[in-house]
Amino acid sequence: MVPLIDLSRRLISNSDSFHAVVQGILTSGNVLLAQQTEMFEESFASFAGARYGVAVSSGGSALQLSLAALGIGEGDEVIVPAMTAVPTASAVCAVGARPVIVDINDETAAIDFDQVESAMTERTRAVIVVHLYGRPVANIERLMNLGVKVVEDCAQSHGATRGLTGSVGAYSFYPTKNLGGIGDGGMVVTDDPDVADRVRRLRVHGQSEQYVHIEVSQNHRMSEIEAAWLNVVLPQLVSGNERRRKIAEQYRLANASIQWQKYDANHVYHLAVARISDREAFRQQLFSRGISTGVHYPLALTQQPALQPFVTGACPVAERWASECVSLPCFPELTDDEVIEVCHALAESSQ
Repeated sequence: MVPLIDLSRRLISNSDSFHAVVQGILTSGNVLLAQQTEMFEESFASFAGARYGVAVSSGGSALQLSLAALGIGEGDEVIVPAMTAVPTASAVCAVGARPVIVDINDETAAIDFDQVESAMTERTRAVIVVHLYGRPVANIERLMNLGVKVVEDCAQSHGATRGLTGSVGAYSFYPTKNLGGIGDGGMVVTDDPDVADRVRRLRVHGQSEQYVHIEVSQNHRMSEIEAAWLNVVLPQLVSGNERRRKIAEQYRLANASIQWQKYDANHVYHLAVARISDREAFRQQLFSRGISTGVHYPLALTQQPALQPFVTGACPVAERWASECVSLPCFPELTDDEVIEVCHALAESSQ
């Protein structure tokens, strides 16, 4: 089978370098918020084009702490797109605010700005823009001009954007990401020193100094081991993204009848997602040819059971995307022969 993703290929190829760094951590005895974490914060913030980076325990934590650091909480509303992973909305709930779910643009799968403007009320404090599947959202300035905070959900878009247009960016380093860790991890990037300082407090129980807690929070730290791995693989991110683009380009050429997200030169293809009207038949066709596929995501936020209290109406474009999306193998360690196999299967598939 051609795998949807095979993390072992990345892990094995970097194991010697990683073991050497881990030995240094063990020798030092410093396993939290030490040299590796500081090094990664500086390096990744520079890569992302931001002044400050604060490493945290997950992408969900990065979203939650971004909202909290912007002062969003009880009674506030945060507008989110209907086509995204659930953590985009659950982070809003975690700070006591209410997620307002709006539909997406049919061509890009990104939040529909017209829908955002229609959904705004006197309680709207922020909008979360999701760079879904690694395709950057354009014209974020339009939302900033509305006078609300904009959080960029960059969980799938490492390298798709350079610098921040919004107020803050939230990254995930879940193992399958373009910059994937060996466990959970995340980062908040910002150009605002006050936001960065507050995230640093909030990730350690709201401490301003040891045993002095000036805010109520929980533990959102990243471990030194996780930071060490990310330091090892960060230099490979640019070439990995370029490999993903080339793979996705071959898929697009293999079958011109397949519908994809609208092309963007900066797309980093965390996922290469096709839209197929008869998804299960298509997946079965590819499976019979030895090609693994996935679905990201089978339900729009409006269809998620846990989020029903926040649903004010259907989001038909997002719900259609959720019923048609298929993720194809797209990671840098795919061999050329495997890519050719997928292309052949796509060429022979019917819609």
